[in-house]
Amino acid sequence: MIKFDIEARLPNGRGRAGTIQTPHGTIETPAFIPVGTKATIKAMTTEEVRNQVGADAILANTYHLYLQPGTEILRKAGGLGTFMNWSGPTFTDSGGFQAFSLAGGMLEHRTKIRDSKKEESKPLNPKTSGDDLGNLAKFDDDGVSFKSIIDGSSHRFTPERSVEIQHDIGADIIFAFDECISPQESYGRQKEAVERTTRWAERCITAHTTAHTALSDHGTDTSQSPRVPSLFGIVQGGRYEDLRKQSAREIGAMDFEGFGIGGSFDKDDIGTAVGWVADTLPENKPRHLLGIGQPMDLILGIENGMDTFDCVAPTRMARNGSAYDGFSTINLLNARFKEDLGPVDAKCACYTCKNYTRAYVAHLFRAKEMLGATLLSIHNLYFLVHLVKEARVAIIEGKFEEFKSRL
Repeated sequence: MIKFDIEARLPNGRGRAGTIQTPHGTIETPAFIPVGTKATIKAMTTEEVRNQVGADAILANTYHLYLQPGTEILRKAGGLGTFMNWSGPTFTDSGGFQAFSLAGGMLEHRTKIRDSKKEESKPLNPKTSGDDLGNLAKFDDDGVSFKSIIDGSSHRFTPERSVEIQHDIGADIIFAFDECISPQESYGRQKEAVERTTRWAERCITAHTTAHTALSDHGTDTSQSPRVPSLFGIVQGGRYEDLRKQSAREIGAMDFEGFGIGGSFDKDDIGTAVGWVADTLPENKPRHLLGIGQPMDLILGIENGMDTFDCVAPTRMARNGSAYDGFSTINLLNARFKEDLGPVDAKCACYTCKNYTRAYVAHLFRAKEMLGATLLSIHNLYFLVHLVKEARVAIIEGKFEEFKSRL
């Protein structure tokens, strides 16, 4: 249901610029995809995401939408895009990372990226590591059982159930159910996750094909139906070269329309790790780097063959009063911004930076006015979306190294 074309490549690297054609429009790659976790980009309307940010697509969260509002209402509404008044392409993740992070991983402040300079890189508590994350999520070979973050009720995701839920949500691109574990887990545990993810990927393809066949049997023209999503497989392997390449070989050999690069990374070698994967995966299918969104990480990902990206960081930062100022960040709650009548970022051309001052936005946060989060969300998303758009133009024009040197 998608068509991927490569328009230009880096002459001495893995990076490329192209397009992904979906039933709801074209994504020009590389592209940063804003995250609308619960069918909304927090603090923003879809019109602002489209017109002020210039995003091509959005990504929503399977775990959260399954819990609230539930797939029945999404199916009756005509799918995710119709429900949230978004006419462009949509993605949904598989729910695997949320089962890890929200149902147990966050108890240890664990994230996808290991940074040896920060506290979240401390050794795992044995009581919450492995297959039992604090008794809130339990992984086994069939799937994961977890507690709802809303009411504590019990639920279970399997590869088949994840695919079924994502079909009901109705996104253009969906992801196979995977096991995402902490970057602090051992090599042996990472290997188990790779092998389990491969087995689950095979089951996801079977479930996806079965659902596709069922639509055909009911007389639906699946070549034109926007309700038939494209399934992407997910590569795991943590920070280990042999495991990343093993996972990429196994997932890359399956009948997926594209690939997500998931799991955990070391902050110092994200580019190296995704490069291992890019060298192993099929060249003619799109690659999405899941949950990575810091500016330099995006540039490293683009340079090493990634096509699309998503991350909650820009809007989360905005809601806490932080904004990108070039590749640095500033916190507008700091006293020095109370009387600063300059723009949030003097080099930015977004709606916020053209019309509002640091002092005004700082006032909004101190006064607890919701507009502050909206204005910084517009700026932070615009900065990342257009940073990646500029990288795309630089690749097409053969000026990527010059572009990178200016950053």
